[in-house]
Amino acid sequence: MCVISRRAFAGFAATCLLPAVAQAADGSGRFAAAAEQMRRQAIASGDQPYGAVIVRGEEIVGFGPSRVVVEKDAAAHAERVSLRDALLRNKLNRLPDAVIYSTSIPCGPCQEVLAAAGIARMYVGPNARDEGPPRAG
Repeated sequence: MCVISRRAFAGFAATCLLPAVAQAADGSGRFAAAAEQMRRQAIASGDQPYGAVIVRGEEIVGFGPSRVVVEKDAAAHAERVSLRDALLRNKLNRLPDAVIYSTSIPCGPCQEVLAAAGIARMYVGPNARDEGPPRAG
């Protein structure tokens, strides 16, 4: 298992995922499993049990374990962490063609941030239930 330290987080790569994640049959299962892996990493680092990934096409472009506790940042929810990671990696301000896979339904403020970034849809939980587009305001 790969645990992300604060310093290493910025360089976290898809190769850190468990082999079972990469072997999942369909994209949604693979992406839901990746979000679950982020949840496990959050727990392993002493944080809240939430994880998320941002997906563009068939590629994970942003990873997000919850960082609220370890960073002492109330806004470091898994969804925001994954979005920040995706925006930084892609050198973009918005991701209108991307979706988020999260271990739980994003809170209202996170949905507003996701909507502002143009995230098209939210998929939640181990079965990647479609929760539609993030709600703005």
